[in-house]
Amino acid sequence: MEEVLKLKRATYHLWTFTISKIISTFGAQVYSFAISFYILQLTGSASSFAMNLICSILPRTLVAPFAGYVADNYSRKMIVIIAQIATTIAIGGLLIVSLTAGLSLLAIYTTTVILSITSLFSGVTFSSSITGLVDEARIQKAMSLNQISISFAAIGSPAVGGLLYGTVTMPVFLVMYMAASIIAVLLESTMNFNLFAKRKEVVEGEVKESMLQSMKAGFNYLMKHSILKTMVVISLFINFLFGAYQVGYSFILIEKLKINAQHFGFTEGAFAIGMLIMSIYFTSRKELKYPFLVSKWSIVVMGVLMGGVALPLLFDMSYNWLVGFYILLMFGFGISMIVTNTPIQVMMQKMIEDDYKGRVFSIIETCAMALMPLGMVLFGFLYDVLPAEGILIVSSLVLILVVLLLARPSVVRAAHPELQTAQPELQ
Repeated sequence: MEEVLKLKRATYHLWTFTISKIISTFGAQVYSFAISFYILQLTGSASSFAMNLICSILPRTLVAPFAGYVADNYSRKMIVIIAQIATTIAIGGLLIVSLTAGLSLLAIYTTTVILSITSLFSGVTFSSSITGLVDEARIQKAMSLNQISISFAAIGSPAVGGLLYGTVTMPVFLVMYMAASIIAVLLESTMNFNLFAKRKEVVEGEVKESMLQSMKAGFNYLMKHSILKTMVVISLFINFLFGAYQVGYSFILIEKLKINAQHFGFTEGAFAIGMLIMSIYFTSRKELKYPFLVSKWSIVVMGVLMGGVALPLLFDMSYNWLVGFYILLMFGFGISMIVTNTPIQVMMQKMIEDDYKGRVFSIIETCAMALMPLGMVLFGFLYDVLPAEGILIVSSLVLILVVLLLARPSVVRAAHPELQTAQPELQ
């Protein structure tokens, strides 16, 4: 009877988690959309846009190891709730500034830093809690529903942001984000983060590790797993090279091609639809047999699509064809993103022990994002002085070559020993 109740509770967690993510992410997406347009139209500079991205990435890189330690040593439910409350307060502060003194780049950058840190603590803690919220048989479904919630929000929020931008004031966007964040807090407070958790109980009188010792133990745990080390190295290079896309996409469409806000929102929505379709697919199918191999070739496809962003700068297109091209390209990008991430995430959830999840996920996040701020600065500068099409095409070619090298057949076979007898061309 107790097991049946736990499974029912896990079902509740699946849907509560999904709804909470839809609501909070919708507010975040609308805010991000409005702020991106505001910065680009205020300054017309890719460097200023890149600086806001740096304010989002750099704090996550610096604070991530501490977030992992906190997630493994304190109440994960409390961490998530406090992080969401801090998000609400930060947006409220920016709202007050906008109403009293008017928005400035400094106020926006400061808020972006705070939101980056709160989302880090919430994200790492939620990632560490998946196996505590649901049973093992539904881990892939939980990861896919998480992506579905993000996709639903991403589909609606760019369209809403595009329609509202220029017709309502910035405070309206901020109020929407605050309301979404408050509702998310209420939903998260009803969840039991330890329902299926297998964390070790603290023995009375046992000497507790210091923060440094705990972080070192997490690092040592990661180093013992070669496949995890490989994923960290791959992520390190991929996230640096993707700076070309992250800075360049909005800059090219808004500044170079003069795509209006509504149509830009449609292209962003197409990305979310692609993610949504693949996420729904993963909720109903069994786990992939070779997740690392699938992710390898999916990243190669993403590299090709990244280079495709530059094509309208090389070949003349009518405005309608231009919008249609980017909608199709971003749809493919969304599909590739899910095919890359979901199998690997499920693989890691099952590989990593509950007591180490927070630290391992935070180390992976730190390493994956370590070079991203440098990439933002570099590509932000390059887009202001060099042809955008050249930057994107070269970056996409380097990305493809790096992935083929780091995820070469011998590495794939180490991740999936059963591939020893498979055809070499599959690897």
